Amino acid sequence: MKKVLSLVLVLAMIVALGASAYADNPVVKIGVFEPQSGDNGAGGKQEVLGMQYANALTPTVEIDGTTYDVELVYADNASSNDKAPTAAQTLISSGVSLVLGSYGSGVSIAASDTFDAAGVPAIGVTCTNPQVTAGCDVYFRICFLDPFQGTVLANFAKNELGATKAYCLAKQGDDYSGGLCNYFIDAFGKDNCVYEQFPEGTSDYSTYITNAQNQGCDVFFSPVSTEAAAQIIAKADTQALGMPILAGDTWDSNVILQAAKGTNVKICVTTFYQEGADAEFDKGIKEWINANPTALANNGGNDELAAVTVMGFDAYYVALEALKAAGSVDPADVLEVLPSVTYEGVTGAIAFDEIGDALRDSAFVKACNTESGVWDFVAVATVG
Repeated sequence: MKKVLSLVLVLAMIVALGASAYADNPVVKIGVFEPQSGDNGAGGKQEVLGMQYANALTPTVEIDGTTYDVELVYADNASSNDKAPTAAQTLISSGVSLVLGSYGSGVSIAASDTFDAAGVPAIGVTCTNPQVTAGCDVYFRICFLDPFQGTVLANFAKNELGATKAYCLAKQGDDYSGGLCNYFIDAFGKDNCVYEQFPEGTSDYSTYITNAQNQGCDVFFSPVSTEAAAQIIAKADTQALGMPILAGDTWDSNVILQAAKGTNVKICVTTFYQEGADAEFDKGIKEWINANPTALANNGGNDELAAVTVMGFDAYYVALEALKAAGSVDPADVLEVLPSVTYEGVTGAIAFDEIGDALRDSAFVKACNTESGVWDFVAVATVG
C-alpha cells in the first residue's frame, strides 16, 4: 500500500512539474496594420505572410528575463485612408506594444496621428512615401524611400532603356503613386515627361495607353496598385503598347506575374529583395507556404516570393529586438529605444536615421519573364 501511495505521489509530482513547465507564458501583442481587402489587399496579404512565418519560427521573446508568447493582432485598414484611423485605434485599444505596417503609404500617413496621439510606435514595412515619418515621432520604417526609388527608376529608364520621353500615370488622391511619379519626373526631367492621373473607380485604361503612344513616349511609368496594374497590363497587351512599363515596389507581386504571363509586355520594377539572394531562407518559407493552404492562397496560389513578404519577415524581428532592448512591453519604453535598434535582416542591415527612416542605399531591379511567369534579376541599383 505504501509503495502504491509513493508511486501515486511521484506521478502527481511529475504531472505538477509538467504543468508548470508548460504553463502559459505572459503575452506581448504586436499589431499588424495591413490591408487585407481593397486595392492593395493582395500586397497586404503577402506582407503579412512574412510576419506570420517569422512568428511561426520564433513565437516567443525574452523581455527582461521573462519569456513572453508573441501574439499578432490584426486590423484590416482596407486600403482606405478613411478607414485607416479606425483600424489603428482598434490595435491601440487591444493593448499592442507596437505596430507593424502598412503596405501602402497613404493608409500609413492617415493613421500616423492616431498612433502618435496614443504614443504607440509603428514600424512601416514598405510604406515608401517621405510623409509617413515627417512630423510623426512614433513612425519608423525599414524600407527605402520614394525620392531614392524614383531616381533609380528614372536613371534606369534613361541609361538602360535609352528613353528620352516618359509617360507617367498615377491615381488621383493616392499618396504613393502620385508621390513616386513626381520623384520620377524630377529625376527624369519635367520637360521630357507627360503626366496624367486617373480617378477612383477607373477600370478601362485604353485612353491612357493611347495617349502614351500618341505622345511619342519611350517608357510607361505607372506605380499604381496591383488591381489597377493588372488591367493596365491587359490593355497594354491588346493595344500593343510598344514601350516598356516601369513601376515601383507595389508591382513586385504574383498578381503582376500572372497578369503579364503570355503577353508581349515588358515590365521592370524596383524592389527590396530578389529571390535567390538567401537560398536557405527561400527554401524554408516556400516549404511553409506550400504546407499551409491559407498561406498559399494569400500568396496568389504559388510559392513565388514577393519582396514585401521578406520585408514583413524582417520587420517582425526588428520588433522583437525593440522589445528586448526596452526590457518592457510598455509602448512608451519601446518607443524610447527604437531609434537605436539595429538588425541584420534577410534584406540587409537595418538601422534608423534621426527621423526614423531606414538607412538604405540600394534597390533590386527585376524584369518580368512573361514566358515562365517569374522575376528575372536585372541589377542592384544605387544613386550617387
